[in-house]
Amino acid sequence: MPKKRKDKFRGQRDVPANHGHDNGPVKAKKHLGQHFLKDEKIAQQIAETLSLKGYDKVLEIGPGTGVLTKYLLQRGIDLVAMDLDADSIVYLNHSFTLEHPNVFNKNGKLKVIEADFLQFDLTKLYGEEPFAITGNFPYNISSQIVFKVLELRHAIPEFSGMFQKEVAKRICEKEGSKTYGILSVLVQAFYEAEYLFTVHPEVFDPPPKVQSGVLRLVRKKDFSLACDERLFFRVVKMAFNQRRKTIRNSLKPLELSTELKEDAIFDQRPEQLSVAQFLELTKRIENDAI
Repeated sequence: MPKKRKDKFRGQRDVPANHGHDNGPVKAKKHLGQHFLKDEKIAQQIAETLSLKGYDKVLEIGPGTGVLTKYLLQRGIDLVAMDLDADSIVYLNHSFTLEHPNVFNKNGKLKVIEADFLQFDLTKLYGEEPFAITGNFPYNISSQIVFKVLELRHAIPEFSGMFQKEVAKRICEKEGSKTYGILSVLVQAFYEAEYLFTVHPEVFDPPPKVQSGVLRLVRKKDFSLACDERLFFRVVKMAFNQRRKTIRNSLKPLELSTELKEDAIFDQRPEQLSVAQFLELTKRIENDAI
């Protein structure tokens, strides 16, 4: 994000419950990690996290009962709602459109797909066109969703949605924190990450045992790395997989030159290094003459 956007989410950290959505015939299934949002106000706020600048196509993961879906459609976008739950697919294809005909007033288009996001080839949907992703994500696969977004970063200028609070915080965390880790560094190498607000369990059906948090990622203007990308991912993962060790010890398998390992950066632990320092470290490892 070139400039920090001033908007209604800035500084907002707490959202009170505002019940009022009937989840209808679709029941949450434990094996799918479903917790249906029933708070209209929060659904609207999540829909508004996307700027829609430079794209008009959005993929919603895990639409469930369509509480977020309808607010997305009111923004006049080309929306694909993807879910693994057959009951949800039937509801969205039939009852949802009958119950909420007004959501299509602004020329919003809805396509409903029964599929597993982690396995689905998104080029079949969008080709080379840019699109954003949002949703109330199943917490058991939320980190995997982010890793797939990183793989598709060339096509995804924006990403937002609901996570378990600890995961959302971790993604947005800066160096020096105990929760700063692999996801923090890899995401922030390509995106500006911002934690927007906290959501309490009672606004879900059934209520999860944890608090939730909404975040937004906006891709950097220049999101190419000045080092080998595969090596960068490898260095970051190796460093944090042994986070209590110094960089010197955790990167031993790379067989670096004694001269390079004498640098003071190798005395640090991974959580002490900023994203920029990890990129610089990767560049130096790449150029290390062994």
